[in-house]
Amino acid sequence: MHLVKKIINYLNQKKLPLLITTGVLIWYYFSLPNILFDEPTATVLDSAEGHLLGAQIAEDGQWRFPKSDSVPHKFKACILAFEDQQFYRHPGFNPVTISKALVDNLEAGKVVRGGSTITQQVIRLSRKNQERTYVEKLKELILATRLELRYSKEEILALYASYAPFGGNVVGLDMASWRYFSLPPYQLSWAESATLAVLPNAPALIYPGKNKELLRQKRNRLLHLLFQQGTIDKLTYTLALEEDLPAKPYDLPQIAPHALQYINKSHRGKRVQTSIKYRLQQQVNVLVNQHYALQKQNEVHNLAVLVLDVKQRKVISYVGNAPTDNAHQKDVDVIQAARSTGSTLKPLLYAAMMDKGELLPQELVADVPTVIAGYNPQNFDESYSGAVPANRALARSLNIPAVRLLQQYGLERFRDELRAFKIKDLKFSASHYGLSLIVGGAEGSLWDLCKTYAGLAGTLTHFNETSSEYYQNEFIEPSLLANEEVKFGDLKREKMVYGAGSIWLTFQAMKEVNRPQEDEAWKFYDSARQIAWKTGTSFGNRDAWAIGIDKNYVVGVWLGNADGEGRPELTGLNAAAPLLFDVFNLLPKSEWFATPYDDLMTRELCQKSGAIAGNYCPVTSQLVVRSKYDKMPCVNHKLVHLTRDGQYRVNSSCESVSNMIQKSWFVLPPLEAYFYKNSQADYQPLPPFKSNCMQGNENRMDFIFPKNNSIVYLPKDFDGQKSEVVLKIAHTNPTLHVYWYVDENYLGVTKEYHELAIQPAPGMHIITALDDYGNEIKTKLEVRE
Repeated sequence: MHLVKKIINYLNQKKLPLLITTGVLIWYYFSLPNILFDEPTATVLDSAEGHLLGAQIAEDGQWRFPKSDSVPHKFKACILAFEDQQFYRHPGFNPVTISKALVDNLEAGKVVRGGSTITQQVIRLSRKNQERTYVEKLKELILATRLELRYSKEEILALYASYAPFGGNVVGLDMASWRYFSLPPYQLSWAESATLAVLPNAPALIYPGKNKELLRQKRNRLLHLLFQQGTIDKLTYTLALEEDLPAKPYDLPQIAPHALQYINKSHRGKRVQTSIKYRLQQQVNVLVNQHYALQKQNEVHNLAVLVLDVKQRKVISYVGNAPTDNAHQKDVDVIQAARSTGSTLKPLLYAAMMDKGELLPQELVADVPTVIAGYNPQNFDESYSGAVPANRALARSLNIPAVRLLQQYGLERFRDELRAFKIKDLKFSASHYGLSLIVGGAEGSLWDLCKTYAGLAGTLTHFNETSSEYYQNEFIEPSLLANEEVKFGDLKREKMVYGAGSIWLTFQAMKEVNRPQEDEAWKFYDSARQIAWKTGTSFGNRDAWAIGIDKNYVVGVWLGNADGEGRPELTGLNAAAPLLFDVFNLLPKSEWFATPYDDLMTRELCQKSGAIAGNYCPVTSQLVVRSKYDKMPCVNHKLVHLTRDGQYRVNSSCESVSNMIQKSWFVLPPLEAYFYKNSQADYQPLPPFKSNCMQGNENRMDFIFPKNNSIVYLPKDFDGQKSEVVLKIAHTNPTLHVYWYVDENYLGVTKEYHELAIQPAPGMHIITALDDYGNEIKTKLEVRE
C-alpha cells in the first residue's frame, strides 16, 4: 500500500512531463498518414502469364503504374549501392551521411549534397517534394523513423521504386523500364538497371541527346562500384560498359487495347491480371491484320474476334477492332457493340422446338414463297427448296423455314425464352421485332452471342460429366479476370432452358454446315476438327458473323463497318468464316461432345420425311429428344392404286381390284412439290388418273404468286406504261387447263406452265384459278401505285 502511494505521488509530481511525453508519442504515432501516396495511377493490363498487354495513362497525365510489391534483384543492388548502402542498418536516417552533408553544405554556403536515405526520399516523395530546407529535413527525418516502424525494409524499397521520378511524366520503375528499354523490370540487364538507378537523382538526364555523356558517366561509376563490391564479376562489368544508353522512348505494348478499354471501366487505376493468353492474343492479332488487309479492299474497315474457354468461362483472346484509322472508328470496341444478329439466333429456335417435341431433327419443313401478315421473308440466295429437312435448313441457314417455324412455335413464346440468355441489346417486346426476329430483326453483341453459345456448350458438357444434371447459372457472364472464379450455381435435374439432347442435336446439324472453299474437304480427314458453327449476314450486307463451338472453346467473329455501311460480298460465309477457322487452328484440338443418351431416345421415323413413321413409310431409327410427341404420323406417304403397268392411278370406279397394284408414294403439297422437284431429281409426282376414273377432291394446285394478302406496287416505266403483275400457280397435273379470274372477270386460260401477266387497277382484288375438274383456289391481292 505504501508503494502505491509513492507511485501516485511521483506521478502527481511528474504530471506535466508525462502529459508532454504522452502527447509527443501520440503525435509521433499518428504523424504518418495512413495513405502515403494518393496520386492516380495508370490502368495496367497483364496476360494470364503475367506479360504486359497494355496500359492507359493516369488521370493526371502521368505514366505511373500501380505500386509494385517487389523490386527486381538487379535494380535493388544498383539503387542501394548508389543511394543508400547502409539501408538495412539504419533506423530511417544515417547520422554519418547527414553530418557529412551538413559540413559540405555549410562550407559551400548552399545545399550541394543531400544526406537522405531511401526511407527519407520516400517521405519526401509522399510530401510532394517540399522545399528543401533544414526544417523540412527534420520533418523528413522524424517521419522516416515512423515509416520504418510501420513498414518492412522491402516494402519501403517497393514504395521508392514505385514512386520515384524517372524523367518527364514517367514515374516508377515499372513504367521507366518499359518506356526506356521496352522490357519488364525483371528482364533488365545490369547496365539498364544501373541507368535507371541513377535517374531519380537527376531525372532530366534521360532526355535524348541532352546530358547523354553525364548520364553515361554516372551509370559507369555505379557499375564500377558494383564491381568493386563484388556484386558483378569482371566480364559482366566489361560487357555492361559497352551497352548503349536508351535512345528515344518506346511506346507501351498495345496487344489488347480494347480489352484494356473494357477493363478500365470497372478497374480504373489498377493493375489487372486477365485471363487472356499472351501468345494466342498475339497470333490472333496477326490473323486479324491479315484478314483486315483483304477486307479493306472491299471497303470493310472493322472486325472483331472473341475467344472463350468454355470450361472456365474465361476470355482468352479479345480483339475489339481491326487496325484501322480514326476515320473508321478504330477505338470502337465492336465486341460490346449492338449489331443486327443476322441468322445467329436460328439454332436457338431449332433447339427450342426439338426440346419441346415440336420438331424432329430431319423433319421436312416448307421452303416456299411465304407471306405472313404482309411480311415476305426471302432466303439469302432468293431460291426455294420446296421442302427441306430441318437440320439441313439450319445448316444452310434458310430464312423462310426459320420464319415459318417461328410462327408455328409462337413469337411471344420464343421471345420470352430468349430472356434466359441475358442478351442485353435484345430488350424490346415480341411485337416490336415481329417474325424478323429470327433473321436479323434484333440486335445483339458479339460478347452476348458468344456467351450464349458457351452456355449451350457448357450445358451439354456438364450434363455428360455429372449425373445428368444441369447447373442453374450456365449462361453466366464470361470473365476477363484471371483470378475470378466463375460460379455456375447449384446442380439440379431440371433444365434451365433447353436440355442436353436438343443442344446436341442442334450442334450435330451445325457441324454439317458447308465450310469455306479452302476447307471444303474437312470430312475426308480422320484428323479433321469437328466444329459446330453458324454464320449470319444482316440485311444489306452490313454485318457478317461466324460463331463456332467445340467442347472447349467458342470463337466469335464479326466483320462490317462501324457506321453501318453495307458492302457487296460481305457475308458470314465469305468474310467471317475463313477468319473463324484460322483462329480455331491456333487452339488445341478438342474432342467432340459426348452423346447425352440420358436425354435422348431412339424413335422410328419416316426415312423420307423425317416425321414419325406412318403405315406406309420406309422406316429408319434415329435419336430424338426424350420428350412427349403429339405430332401426327407422316402424311407425305400415301398408299395409291395403280394399273398393272404403273402408268395411271385407278379406283373401283374404273378398274377391278384384281387388275390393281398398290404402292407407297411420297407426295408433297403442290407448291412444295413444284420447287422440290427442281432440286430433287428422284421426286416423282403422282401418276394421273385413268381417264374413265372418278376422282375425289384432292388439293391439286396452289399459288406461287401472289400469296394471300400480298401487296404489290405497279410503277410506270419511262414510256408511261404501267408495270404488270405475273400470276403463277403450281399444279400436280400439268396437262389440265387452268382458268383465271380477277374479281369474277375472266382473264384467260393456261396449260402446263401456269403463268399469266395482268395489269389490275389499284385497290383490293380477288384472284381465282379454276382447273378442268372444278378445283378452285383464291387469294387476295392489294395493288398500289
